[in-house]
Amino acid sequence: MKRTKFPNRKSQKGQRFTSDYINYEHAMLKGNELLWGDRPVIGFYIIFSINTGLRVSDVLIRKHSELIHAQPGDYLTVTENKTQKFREIQINNKVIDAYHYLIGQLQGRYQPDDYIFRSQKGTVYAIESLNTILKKVFAGYAPHISTHSLRKSFGRHVYEINGRSENSLIKLSEMFNHTCMAITRRYLGIRREELGNIYMNL
Repeated sequence: MKRTKFPNRKSQKGQRFTSDYINYEHAMLKGNELLWGDRPVIGFYIIFSINTGLRVSDVLIRKHSELIHAQPGDYLTVTENKTQKFREIQINNKVIDAYHYLIGQLQGRYQPDDYIFRSQKGTVYAIESLNTILKKVFAGYAPHISTHSLRKSFGRHVYEINGRSENSLIKLSEMFNHTCMAITRRYLGIRREELGNIYMNL
């Protein structure tokens, strides 16, 4: 599949770039490739993250007991680590199907109270380790990749499949706990694209 080309943006001293989003379909393909290959936990991490839009800190504390008996359409109860706000996340069939494949790969090497996203060492992945892994996994897809890229991928996908509507931005702003839609537009890189299009359309 053809990869999206991004401008070569060089950082200056003291300048910090935000994470780029990854095309949802690209991310799903890569997630499934890893799930079916030799890194099933990482593959499921990608699929779970881009289909829930949760922060990495809220993903890593998920346990098998939350998904073992879940069906598509069921809700996952989450208290956000950053905001302490209560949320209900509806789980779709992509997450459920991927989870069932994952536990098949684990071949019973887990307990219901175990955290899902454990490394081969048996400990929960550190965010820094995941950032390093994702940079390698998605090398060439976007210049600035991190765990946060998957949350943005979720947001961009919601925006695109809803016809880039203002209504979708309202919903995403609420999901992401942004104070206004302008923040959501900047967060998803929409504002930068709109401004760029002004010049390209001259």
